[in-house]
Amino acid sequence: MLKTTILLLACASFAASVFAEAPMQNNGKWVDKDGHTLYVFDKDTMPGKSACDANCSSHWPPALADASDKGDANWSFVQTADGKRQWAYKGHPLYRFMMDEKAGDEKGDGKGGMWHTAKP
Repeated sequence: MLKTTILLLACASFAASVFAEAPMQNNGKWVDKDGHTLYVFDKDTMPGKSACDANCSSHWPPALADASDKGDANWSFVQTADGKRQWAYKGHPLYRFMMDEKAGDEKGDGKGGMWHTAKP
């Protein structure tokens, strides 16, 4: 019984640690739970839809939300091609950039003239 209880608590602890958290504001920009910069994509012109295809998302992974996360007037969700939930701010899907190595990096800002740091 004790082993079962310990195993259940360990599983619950692990599950809680992998859930996504809502983006937060830091130094005038939106960042993920680890402090990595989030971006918007100029080609995202259709409400509720990301224009970042599979090749694009390998460089610009979506900022994922957990199924229990709730939106509000400014925060909503876009469904990714593989059925996951992606955060959107004022209807704009949010992304990370694979070349940002540490919290605070903004190497994707201005990339290709169509990627921009997400700001409130």
